[in-house]
Amino acid sequence: MNIILSLLGGLGLFLFGMKLMSEGLEKAAGDKLRGILEAMTKNRLIGILVGAVFTAIIQSSSAATVMVVSFVNAGLMTLTQAAGVIMGANIGTTITAQLVAFDLAEAAPVFVFVGVIMMMFFKKPIIKKVGEVVLGFGVLFMGLSMMSGSMGTLKDSPEIVGALSSLKNPFLAVVVGTVVTAVVQSSSVTVSILLLMASQGLLGLPICFYTILGCNIGACMSALLAGLSGKKDAKRAALIHFSFNVIGTVLMALILALGMDYIEAGILHLSGGSLGRSVANAHTLIKVFQVIIMFPFAGWLVKLVNFLVPGQDQDGEEFELKYIGKTAVFSPTTAAVETIHEIEAMGDLAMKNLQDAVDAFFGKNTEKAEQVYGVEKKLDFLCKEITDYLVKINQKEQLPLADSVRIGALFHVVNDIERIGDHAENIADAAVSFTEDGLEFTKKGSKELLEMYEKVREILTMSMEMFSTGKKEHLDQILALENEIDELERSLQKSHVRRLAKGKCSPQAGVIYTDMVTGLERIADHATNIAFSILDEDPEEDFEL
Repeated sequence: MNIILSLLGGLGLFLFGMKLMSEGLEKAAGDKLRGILEAMTKNRLIGILVGAVFTAIIQSSSAATVMVVSFVNAGLMTLTQAAGVIMGANIGTTITAQLVAFDLAEAAPVFVFVGVIMMMFFKKPIIKKVGEVVLGFGVLFMGLSMMSGSMGTLKDSPEIVGALSSLKNPFLAVVVGTVVTAVVQSSSVTVSILLLMASQGLLGLPICFYTILGCNIGACMSALLAGLSGKKDAKRAALIHFSFNVIGTVLMALILALGMDYIEAGILHLSGGSLGRSVANAHTLIKVFQVIIMFPFAGWLVKLVNFLVPGQDQDGEEFELKYIGKTAVFSPTTAAVETIHEIEAMGDLAMKNLQDAVDAFFGKNTEKAEQVYGVEKKLDFLCKEITDYLVKINQKEQLPLADSVRIGALFHVVNDIERIGDHAENIADAAVSFTEDGLEFTKKGSKELLEMYEKVREILTMSMEMFSTGKKEHLDQILALENEIDELERSLQKSHVRRLAKGKCSPQAGVIYTDMVTGLERIADHATNIAFSILDEDPEEDFEL
């Protein structure tokens, strides 16, 4: 009983250490790693390298593949690009077993101590998150030490040794590896346990090799579950991962069956006779071999999953989200960037609606005004849904630090865009009144309004570009244009009062003119707020500069 409790306790510490280390890395560097993943996956070979490095850093192929599925679901990555990253992730996940093979159990207490110090006595969030990583690393090896000690006791039991050594059925080993890995959702955990058992002489290398093949299939479970809730391309991305591992497993099983003696002897020689190191090396070599064999056929994999999941997504409800929502694949590391893309789409819709409202006004087109009302309803829907989603992800502790900081600003951006939509609706209302009541502006008044609108459209375009790219190159132009629009608003109001006093404009038209000038100035204010949302400094401080 003590042996079983010790095994369970060690396994619990190992799993907790893995989780702490993986989540700490995602929080500390997730946004930077995500940026690299987005920027460097255009070429499939580079995608493999990026996927391998990315997964090696965050220590989780499941997290990496779920992230890839979410990118594909949001239309930020093609299936061909996803295939390369997924192949690389399969190699990167073997790093954990390689670390375990080094047997750093004696140094584990030092890592635990340093990690705790960093988390308790430092105030900077980034240092605290790195402390989580260090602590997780130490806890992981303490758990391994406990499991190793328990297994060392097990080898003294002839019954247990006899039972384990009798496991020679390759198919059963593959099934066990698949099931256990699917349950714990980490091939690293299963392979690490295999490594310990092989080190203690409880399992032979041949059965470990076949179990590793099963681990490869079981590791697909997270991505498959994520893909189920996504669009068809998300399902296809998850199936690429699954198909790659199943086909690779079948090929490797055939090769092992034909040349097990030579393969076992070769890996033992490569590993210096160490059984534990042999398991770690076998895990890495199997993955690398699978990628080498499957890489030329990545295009065929894409065709296969397109055949398995045919057709395109059907249009759903009248109002729906493009990047988040019912068909979204949730990944803490990509949640913020998907929300930003959704906000960008909302911003583009609001800008177009503003243009349509202005066209409806000066063209006296009531039908176009009705279209503006319809789009405004969609903008209200998007505002509510995106805000609800921001509340949801803001409660997630796994968000990268940079994303957590930016979430607050995103709430304001959504509100600013929604208010721009409201002003467009006001202009549409004015278009209807102007047309039905037969009102007219003076030529000079119309020209002034159009000139002001062009400046507002310019500042809005630059602000949305600044929000989308995160670049501050337009900041000075936006500030200058904002001041210019403020001055223009005051100037136009004064000149309009003079026209009213001379009887050149009717009072009813005058009210509409005043409201439109004020509304355009406020749109410029909202545009400036959107631009300043990307800055770390307080916006008020920047305005004072």
